[in-house]
Amino acid sequence: MDAPMRSYYEQRAPEYDDWWLGTGLFASRDRPGWHEDVTALQAALASLPPARTLDVACGTGFLTRHLPGERTGLDQSSAMLEVAGARVPDATFVRGDALDPPFAPGSFERVHAGHFYGHLVPEQRATFLAAAARLAGELVITDSALRPDGEAEAWQERRLNDGSRHRVYKRRFTAAGLAEELGGGEIVHEGPWFVVVRLAHA
Repeated sequence: MDAPMRSYYEQRAPEYDDWWLGTGLFASRDRPGWHEDVTALQAALASLPPARTLDVACGTGFLTRHLPGERTGLDQSSAMLEVAGARVPDATFVRGDALDPPFAPGSFERVHAGHFYGHLVPEQRATFLAAAARLAGELVITDSALRPDGEAEAWQERRLNDGSRHRVYKRRFTAAGLAEELGGGEIVHEGPWFVVVRLAHA
């Protein structure tokens, strides 16, 4: 992510979970089936076989806590990591760059990326996928589902509680489309708001 995106997420940390919970600026949004799909997503991640997992761009740890096995969270935002550490005290959290993770090859059995891959431009995607393949034999990507009335790719203007506005790149996926882009994989979850694809590296 570039510097403006990093700044945006550092600034957003105290209110990030409003998006998940439908509170704050998201309380008035019409998102039919949202809460049910959040629950289904959490259950889908929890049903994965336990593994030594690196949760890349873990944010506030909202999904980290549902990943089975020994967990390490990585994020560039110290504010996000502060929230995550309090939420998931039995996990390890490290500040670092998700495109250049500070770990030795093969340090993990699984890399999970929740709502990170969809923010990457093409050259960043290649860098991330190569890094994930070095670190673990399995990659799980959770991201936003392509809605019937939505755009697959867009630069969005996002507003925070303090009124500041930020420009953010975002992609959304069908589960089959994400699996195809990754070169195969198992569809773990396909809901109205979220998709999860699990890929074992050859």
